[in-house]
Amino acid sequence: MKKYTLGIAAILLVGMSIVGTSWKAVEHPNTQQEAVKNIAADSIYNQYILNIYHEVHLDSAGLSEQVFEKALTGFYNMKYSGLVSARSILTIADFDQESCKKRLYIIDLENKKLLLNTWVAHGLNSGGDKPSSFSNNINSNQSSLGFYLTGEIYYGKHGRSLKLDGMDQGFNSNARERAIVVHGASYVSQQSIDQLGRLGRSQGCPAVPAKLADKVINTISDHTVLFINKSDQQYNSAFLNETLAASVALNKEQIFAAQMD
Repeated sequence: MKKYTLGIAAILLVGMSIVGTSWKAVEHPNTQQEAVKNIAADSIYNQYILNIYHEVHLDSAGLSEQVFEKALTGFYNMKYSGLVSARSILTIADFDQESCKKRLYIIDLENKKLLLNTWVAHGLNSGGDKPSSFSNNINSNQSSLGFYLTGEIYYGKHGRSLKLDGMDQGFNSNARERAIVVHGASYVSQQSIDQLGRLGRSQGCPAVPAKLADKVINTISDHTVLFINKSDQQYNSAFLNETLAASVALNKEQIFAAQMD
């Protein structure tokens, strides 16, 4: 508790000193004072992310800190936009990892818990066990990178499914037109891994195990954030503004600290 209180105190001390930076961008501040503020704000925000990362035990679950940092930054940017549900649920599909690994992470940020860690499929034309090609094009049968907002639940050819809205223009903005949805699939299973050496593949949808589909859909439905990651691609997003994310996150901690007084 003492460690947490000290962390809050540090956040409160520098929270209001945040100035304009973007995702890992190198800027040229006009004064030495601005440079010091940038370093302080970045350091506190990075420590804030690291604390959550370890508290949720994402390291032992196989998710890298760098991928979590991107996803969480996008979450706070989307929260600032007013699009995100009041529920602080963040879902990450990490396509840096092979399909035979449990690379889908559903995180409760409010309670700092990993709610579910399971398999997720990528698109047929994105690659074999580890995807390398991505597209926003209709009929590409490839996965699309970036930030999504979960939409409405419906019943389609895969049964109960969850619609997605791609939020990154040029990367996943055709998700609705492509019918990119979360659904259950029999080919997302240990049996498929045993037979094929990998999961089966979708037409671009982040398909999940059939037995867990209802649980996944119920947990992430209604305007929560899904981030599909692949680190070595030329992906960029307006939602990766680290300065804005830091201001939202640190302000949240200030409000929490005030309520605890």
